[in-house]
Amino acid sequence: MGKLLEGKVALVTGSTRGIGRAIARSLAEEGANVVVCGRTKDATEQAARELTGETGAEVVGRACDVSKSDDVQALFDLAGKAFGRLDIVINNAGIGVFSPMADLSDEDWERVIGTNLTGVFYCSKRAVHEFRKRGGGYLIQIGSLAGKNPFAGGSAYNASKFGLRGFSEALMLDHRYDNIRVSTIAPGSVDTDFSPRSGGQRSAWKIAPEDIAQMVVDLLRMPERTLVSYLEVRPSKPAKG
Repeated sequence: MGKLLEGKVALVTGSTRGIGRAIARSLAEEGANVVVCGRTKDATEQAARELTGETGAEVVGRACDVSKSDDVQALFDLAGKAFGRLDIVINNAGIGVFSPMADLSDEDWERVIGTNLTGVFYCSKRAVHEFRKRGGGYLIQIGSLAGKNPFAGGSAYNASKFGLRGFSEALMLDHRYDNIRVSTIAPGSVDTDFSPRSGGQRSAWKIAPEDIAQMVVDLLRMPERTLVSYLEVRPSKPAKG
């Protein structure tokens, strides 16, 4: 029996570590060829080498700042040059800067919105263009429960994730009849470097990056007649305050 994604090509942003790395690995294990990216050339090339060794799939990568349109275009050009097609795009790249709004610099605001929202627009637009040429595809956005739950110090991050949810739902409505499916996964606390670990140890109560990767694979298993458009994910037993 063949693997779920045999012959498919997936692109995962922010995939040198954390959630993105776990997603890239799971897609490769399911038979996909994968395009990865991170902010630095060294980290991206290392991730591509390691994932190829771990999974046996063909994994290529390129450094990419998703807030820059030219970088995103070059990343998608790499997918076309390496594999000649694109079937799945996972918009995972994201950053967070947390402080009271009055203390937030203009540069930090632009960096968060640029990466978490504008970057998703750039990648989604190019994905839709590629999917239309092939007759369809799947876009999965990695959002956050911060996209519906504001918190003190989160003005930029909340704005980016609230915006991502609205953008993605409108995108789904715009292109559902192009055979393009769009889903958003909105996790709570995930045990990654994004949320610093106590003493460098994993937090047993938090969602594991591999759990989010499994949800991505589960979405891709869904029959085409069915769409899970928005999926909220929480730790089952969060730490008691």
